[in-house]
Amino acid sequence: MVKLRHGFKAEAKRIALAERRDLGLGVLDPFNPYAHAESWGIEVFDLDQSGCTPEAFQHFSVTRPKVFSAMLLPYGTGHVIVENNNHDPLRRRSTIAHEMSHVILEHPFEILLGTDNACRSSASEVEVEAAELSGELLIPSDGALAMAKRGWTDQQVADH
Repeated sequence: MVKLRHGFKAEAKRIALAERRDLGLGVLDPFNPYAHAESWGIEVFDLDQSGCTPEAFQHFSVTRPKVFSAMLLPYGTGHVIVENNNHDPLRRRSTIAHEMSHVILEHPFEILLGTDNACRSSASEVEVEAAELSGELLIPSDGALAMAKRGWTDQQVADH
């Protein structure tokens, strides 16, 4: 199991609060990862807009939809995200926040794509960092505490 480097949780909290502040959001305001990507100039494309073959689309959307959530790709001097639009909307929001976390943290593509065309490991340090930051973007720790004190259910938190 890969652990976060010392002090990263506090760093992720600071980064997420700054990103939310740039969008005019407080800790209890709903976070829209698509608006966040747009604010960074990053377009998000659905899998069916990706130009993949009909066979690949069938594989990732019907046959084995859980094996692909999204990918961040370099495009010119920026990035684009291709997401599996066949997933539940709440999962898609989490996925886009995760991919945006790679951008914010400036994770190099050499690490993200790996070597010899191998995909990145879900247990790698960059994945653990992106997961931590995306969680803070979606529901900041201070916001989660306030929601818990107000007696919100898990579903209310997720919907919000």
